[in-house]
Amino acid sequence: MTLSELAAGKCTPCSGPGQGLDAASSAELLRLLPGWENTGNEIARTYSFNNYAETLDFVHEVAGIAGREDHHPDIAFGYNRCRVAWSTHSVNGLSMNDFICAAKVEALLNP
Repeated sequence: MTLSELAAGKCTPCSGPGQGLDAASSAELLRLLPGWENTGNEIARTYSFNNYAETLDFVHEVAGIAGREDHHPDIAFGYNRCRVAWSTHSVNGLSMNDFICAAKVEALLNP
């Protein structure tokens, strides 16, 4: 699988046992996402920008992805940085949806 193939994916509802990814699958998918790290039950990346307006534009774009995919990250931002973290609370860990959405975020800055 490539990053662009992952970004072309669509989130699907998931919950309960057996819906989360195992450590090996998560590690394999994470290799497609430069700059992202697995921090336990989430994958996260911090982005840097030139100013607040650029940062806020990025936050709005990520919110658009979240709305379209019905999968919502934790977002923390300040003047020139934004941290995006994806996890799937309903499976208490990571699902394919997290990696699909992270790839879509990457596509915002690397079309």
